[in-house]
Amino acid sequence: MKAMIGLCAAVVLSAVGSLVAPATLAQQKSSDTPPAASPANIPDHKIDAVAAAAKRVVAIGDSYEQKLAKAAGDSEKEKIVNEANQAITKAVNDQGLSVDEYVSIMKVAQNDPEVRDKLVQRLK
Repeated sequence: MKAMIGLCAAVVLSAVGSLVAPATLAQQKSSDTPPAASPANIPDHKIDAVAAAAKRVVAIGDSYEQKLAKAAGDSEKEKIVNEANQAITKAVNDQGLSVDEYVSIMKVAQNDPEVRDKLVQRLK
């Protein structure tokens, strides 16, 4: 069901568990999307924003997963999926990030211990 929401698990931190990113929206990247962020050029305020957005994205994912479990038919499920994607996009955008930036920084955090550690500190 979680995959149906349009969220993909982004295992960023073993201490924190799984963080989620909007997979459906990430798949909509265009060919002119800037390359992934590198650890050296991610400013602290962006890491702060990603941490704040991640907390909201996880909460939204949990909430909509429960709604989806209670949904009756396919059309109702599709409506819930669309609402979840909109809520996730808004949560990320409200932190001053695009969905592409959010996903990019999360990917960097998966592979870079320095960025991951900074993110962990902000998530605590």
